[in-house]
Amino acid sequence: MNTFGLEGKTVVVTGASSGMGQAAALAFAREGARLVLAARRQDEGEQVALAARQLGAEAVFVRADVTAEADIQRVIGEAVTRYGRLDIAFNNAGTEGIAAELAEQNSENYDLVMNTNVKSVFLSMKYEIQAMLKTGGGAIINNASMGAYIGFPNLAIYIASKHAVMGLTKTAALEYFKRGIRVNAVCPGIIDTPFQDRVWGNEEAKQAFASSTPPGRIGTSDEVADSVLFLASDRASFYSGQGLVIDGGYTAS
Repeated sequence: MNTFGLEGKTVVVTGASSGMGQAAALAFAREGARLVLAARRQDEGEQVALAARQLGAEAVFVRADVTAEADIQRVIGEAVTRYGRLDIAFNNAGTEGIAAELAEQNSENYDLVMNTNVKSVFLSMKYEIQAMLKTGGGAIINNASMGAYIGFPNLAIYIASKHAVMGLTKTAALEYFKRGIRVNAVCPGIIDTPFQDRVWGNEEAKQAFASSTPPGRIGTSDEVADSVLFLASDRASFYSGQGLVIDGGYTAS
């Protein structure tokens, strides 16, 4: 099914081994896109690539540490070498780090979160943009979280990292729109992923928070994936520099 007009597009997805990255990868596969999937976890990543191929898509997995510049170059190089171009990128890899009040945080956690959430997006966009400029443009979607717009207790470093991702998104959008590259972000709220399981620690705490939100439930990775595909498509041709908040109205309350 080709709902968003993405058939034959070359797509890179980082953090593709689970959660929102996995959901987006499979959604792109259903559209008939050609995929390069990247993540640290080899076995899980290969399984996602296999599932994408079973949906009829061309897909390859590349094991990569998104904080390592050489690994990012290798991922983008794989897309260009294998498929001849790069059209779309979903920079999804991220970590929450340690949950604790700011005064209890440490520099090791700061480095981990900032490298994974910010440095990886910077490096990814750098090489994605270089590739896209050679073939007339493309679309980049970063995963920024609703944390890009709010504060949240015990997650100061994570929240700061997501504000930084929006800063990178907006600046790149201004720099490259006239050269055919749109840069946007999705900003998910509480989504049913392994990431959120780690943040909340147990299902009871997660569900208790969800019940306090306007929809009274947790969002799904597929709901985020639909937004990623929209922003990647020509239907979003006048969207750039935006953070699409997918939080069931939490930040409006």
